[in-house]
Amino acid sequence: MLSGTMAQRVEVVPAAAPSKRWRVAAGMLGPAVVASVAYVDPGNFATNIEGGARYGYRLLWVVVLASTTAMLVQYLSAKLGLVTGSDLAELCRDRFRRPVTVGLWLQAEAAAMATDVAEFVGAAVALKLLFRMPLLLCGAVTAVAAFAVLGVQQRSHRRFEAAIAALLVFVVAGFLYETLRIEPDPGKAAAGLVPGFSGAGSVTLAVGIVGATVMPHAVYAHSALTANHRRRGVGGTRTVGHERIDVVLALGLAGLVNAAMLAVSARLLSGKGDGVATLVGAHRELAHQVGGLAALTFAVALLAAGISSSSVGTYAGQVVMGGFLRRRVPLVVRRTVTMVPALIVLAVGTEPTDALVLSQVVLSFCVPFALVPLVVLTSRRSVMGRHVNAPLIVVAASLVTAVIVGLNVYLLVAQLS
Repeated sequence: MLSGTMAQRVEVVPAAAPSKRWRVAAGMLGPAVVASVAYVDPGNFATNIEGGARYGYRLLWVVVLASTTAMLVQYLSAKLGLVTGSDLAELCRDRFRRPVTVGLWLQAEAAAMATDVAEFVGAAVALKLLFRMPLLLCGAVTAVAAFAVLGVQQRSHRRFEAAIAALLVFVVAGFLYETLRIEPDPGKAAAGLVPGFSGAGSVTLAVGIVGATVMPHAVYAHSALTANHRRRGVGGTRTVGHERIDVVLALGLAGLVNAAMLAVSARLLSGKGDGVATLVGAHRELAHQVGGLAALTFAVALLAAGISSSSVGTYAGQVVMGGFLRRRVPLVVRRTVTMVPALIVLAVGTEPTDALVLSQVVLSFCVPFALVPLVVLTSRRSVMGRHVNAPLIVVAASLVTAVIVGLNVYLLVAQLS
């Protein structure tokens, strides 16, 4: 149990000189940037491209709603780690009964495998588009690249955050370029902000977009990153406020990228048939309609998203196992176990985009198992001290969780009927 004094130490310190305050603020930036990578991973590419190709701008409101939800979720995760000095998995182990802890751990591992399917398959497709390599070999290259980025994390958390931020820049720059070249229709985009669906297929994609945007492993990873900042003594005045700014900037940027993905797809691919509603189809149409540079930019952005998100996913897997079980396994073992399903998907020749969308639907069903403990813990004064959630935050977070559960139930009923 945290005392009020401990909670207050997060924010109440003597006034610092302006230059020192800027250094403190810069030191607090970074965790949300790492978490935001999960919001622009290959699963987002697949769901946004298929959504735009099949339904035009109709599901743009889902992207905006999911991105706004992500800001709230990741802020709560960041605050939990910063105030307590522990990550979400550790607090679940300490605060909940063992059967609950075991159940949460098992579903978190399932979510990690579904995440790896999206990340590995997406990066493998990008390598195939760039170098015409066999997909299975592309998956092996992706694993090596992810290990290289994780090696940076083993030496320095700040360098890891910087490496992930650099890869994120490629994704952002890529879709900024695509948007400027293709010029989506502003009027149709505005109409797409009005909530609505176009049949059961659009509901499935909407659930996939939610699963691709509000990622369970990002919730665990973000709390661990801010807890590391707390344990290393990175702090100062208004540090919770700095985390709020970090989340708004990083997740806001990720949301714009996702909206750009769907809008570009709607402008370029809508009405052209099912053959273009895939990563390969989108790449082909970009080359045909816009030019080789646009297609190259798309492939490079997809590769950067796959490698960076794969590294963050593995880091989150280590957090989950260490937090729930108090055990650490070698990085090679951890990486190998979670990437096996992805390599199987590549080996059997499953359509990559279909596998990506399905993995995101699975993740959507896993989201509540991370959100409910997060909301419960951040709403306990015994855990958060004076940083406990305000009543309005509790209502908003509970409503978000209820909406996601409702979408999942609706999808199950629709599929069964």
